[in-house]
Amino acid sequence: MAVRKVCNRLGLDEPVEGEVKLFSQTVCGLAIQLPKWRYPIVFDLKTGESKFDNYQGYWGNQKELDQFLQAYAVEKTKLEARRKGYFITERPLRDGNIQLSIQLGA
Repeated sequence: MAVRKVCNRLGLDEPVEGEVKLFSQTVCGLAIQLPKWRYPIVFDLKTGESKFDNYQGYWGNQKELDQFLQAYAVEKTKLEARRKGYFITERPLRDGNIQLSIQLGA
């Protein structure tokens, strides 16, 4: 699963599935605890929607969420490309972006 790969990649604890209390609501899904975030980010596995409460940055840095989402996009793309038999390479860029190259034919 791509989420587990991302947690491993970023050195985060394993995600936990279940019911989670955020500040103003209780939600169900896959919970990931980001560093220095007061509440976890919870992903609904059916819809892909995320729920979190970082109180406009006071309870968690948006940059850490953005980094997680970028890593998720990379890992999910790699899994799907490999599933279709494609060869994929990853290259980090100086500006923090990540370049993926997919070779369609062998």
